[in-house]
Amino acid sequence: MLSTTLLLSCGGGGSSSPATGGSDDGSLSCTVAGQNRYFLDYMRENYFWYEDIPTTVDPAEYASVYDLLDAIRSDNDRFSYILTEQEYQDRFVNAEYIGFGFSTRFNGDRVFINYVFDESPAAQAGLRRADEILAIDGVPVGDLIASGGYNEALGPREVGVTVTLDWQRPDGTLFNDILTKEQVETNTVLATKRQQLGGREVGYYVLNSFIDRTGADLNEAYNALVGVDDLVIDLRYNGGGLIRYANQAATQAAGNNVIGNTFVSLRFNDKNSDNNATSLFELIEGVQQLDLNRVFVLTTASSCSSSELIINGLQPFIDVVVIGQRTCGKPVGQSPDPFCDKRSFVINFETVNANGEGRYFDGIPVHCSADDRLVGDWGTSGDPLLAEAKHYIVNGSCSSSGTASLATAAQLTADEHPLLQQWRNEF
Repeated sequence: MLSTTLLLSCGGGGSSSPATGGSDDGSLSCTVAGQNRYFLDYMRENYFWYEDIPTTVDPAEYASVYDLLDAIRSDNDRFSYILTEQEYQDRFVNAEYIGFGFSTRFNGDRVFINYVFDESPAAQAGLRRADEILAIDGVPVGDLIASGGYNEALGPREVGVTVTLDWQRPDGTLFNDILTKEQVETNTVLATKRQQLGGREVGYYVLNSFIDRTGADLNEAYNALVGVDDLVIDLRYNGGGLIRYANQAATQAAGNNVIGNTFVSLRFNDKNSDNNATSLFELIEGVQQLDLNRVFVLTTASSCSSSELIINGLQPFIDVVVIGQRTCGKPVGQSPDPFCDKRSFVINFETVNANGEGRYFDGIPVHCSADDRLVGDWGTSGDPLLAEAKHYIVNGSCSSSGTASLATAAQLTADEHPLLQQWRNEF
């Protein structure tokens, strides 16, 4: 069974490399040339598609290890990236960043709130999902976007930076307040709700990422959902992360229907096949299990990696009804490697479920299609994805507009990994 300290996917902690990130004898030079040499050697040994690396590569020709990765990555690879150690610690370990605590979505020259972190300056000011930002320090958002100055208007990532925001709710109600940047804790469960529907108790929670605090957040959510007849897991913006928390989310949902069976098997390249391992469904940090034999999962093209593992891992054992849009298509994962002041997140392995099913590079298809439109805060009755799930719960089938989507996953470029997209849109 795979060690729970090394269950990784789109990112996370732990690695088989030395803690310093150096070579085995500690001789790694952290000059640009030294990092490039180290990284090329690492890729030739550990990269899942190492055979696609050109046979003649001069690492000295590249100005940075980032440029080297772009030059040698496989055509199959949309997902490998490199973070600084500080970025890794902030995102995966500390679950914090300096900002106001909201994520945005652009629609032409308009900006809307995708989500807000609990107890952040944005939450305290009353910003909610689906609110539209109208102006920053009195300057209309449309003008800032046209001039390319929107991000700059929100100020640097420094504690104490203040801006005045004007925004409005979907119903047209206007608001104005001064927000001050501080260290924001990124709660990973953004909402938890339960509702009576057609004589059934329906539970719903929004899971936004799989990082170190996710285990505790999941326990809180499942404790609030004890006794529900149906469960809707909203993964629409979840770009992935630690596999162990995907395991936990799936196990707590299905409970005795899956415990002890294979959740995921990791298959490394032929140089590292000794690392192949299997992770069983188990309550790693979990307390409450719902023992459901059916789960609804809401997805978009931003639902990636560990989010897809929940679906693929559960499908051999219970009914998984996928609603929304085809997922991003990442049946592969990373074991982060630290070196110098960085960590590389390059593809090391592929993932398959108990039936050996994987390789869904075109994404996991949905049973019922629905568009992700901003209509209100989490759980609003008019939300198309959640409304489609409710229709299925009551009627046992998709609505007339929810026919299955056959579109392939959006083909992301290498610098558009859903996890990186998610972070770039958080302010």
